[in-house]
Parts: sequence; C-alpha cells; structure tokens
Amino acid sequence: MIKLFALWNLIAFFLMGYDKKQSRKRGQRISERVLLFFSLAGGGIGAFIGSKVFHHKTKKTAFRILLPLGGIISLLLLFYLVKGGADLLGALR
Repeated sequence: MIKLFALWNLIAFFLMGYDKKQSRKRGQRISERVLLFFSLAGGGIGAFIGSKVFHHKTKKTAFRILLPLGGIISLLLLFYLVKGGADLLGALR
C-alpha cells in the first residue's frame, strides 16, 4: 500500500512538471481539477513539492490553499499506512 502511495505522489509531482512544460510551449494542459484531485486524494506531498520545484501554480489562490491541505492529508494518510489504522484511531480518541 505504501508503494501505491509513493507512486501516486510521484505521479502528482510529474503532473505538475508536465503541466508547467506544456504551459511554456502553449501545449495541451492538464486541468486544474485534475491537479487538485491528485493533491487532495493522497498525492499532496508530490504535488506540493512539484509546485515548488517547477514554480508552477504558486500564485493561484486555490493552489496556495489546497496544495498545503493536500500535503497535510497525504502526511496523515502516510502516518495511517505506516503506523497502522488502529493506532491512529486510538490516538484520536
């Protein structure tokens, strides 16, 4: 499951880079909904790092708010996968 998590974040990272490349050459872009979906569906770490590395979507308000939120969701998901669901749920009680 952790491999799938890592792959999802890697895809989110490369999607940010690909979209930046396409924006420079005025090619076919990836929709903002797709980029935000990957971020909020567990790929927030990759999308956030990709945004910083590629200097992409750094000024858009939605991305300035939702990419860090996606990163937090991803960290919680990673903690859940590594630590185990029962431990996390017990800590929240």
